[in-house]
Amino acid sequence: MSEFTEDQAVGIVRDYFRKVDVAAVEVTKGGFKVGDTLRFKGHTTDFAQKIESMQVDHQEVVEVGPGDLVGIKVSDRVRDNDLVFLEDA
Repeated sequence: MSEFTEDQAVGIVRDYFRKVDVAAVEVTKGGFKVGDTLRFKGHTTDFAQKIESMQVDHQEVVEVGPGDLVGIKVSDRVRDNDLVFLEDA
């Protein structure tokens, strides 16, 4: 597992919906797709998860890019401003 720097982040968590375990992630650069593995990292957050599904405006999508606000089902709690990194395949 490699260390990430802030400028390597592909997104930032903007909200977390606890009842449905969904993170709202703003994509800041690059992009990612279903099947990729993301690492969520913050002061008390650090876990990786393979993306099984994503939604933009309540519609299923397979790929997202800069400027998208995407909902991703997560296996653990995330917090506002946690950074999101794309892990190497």
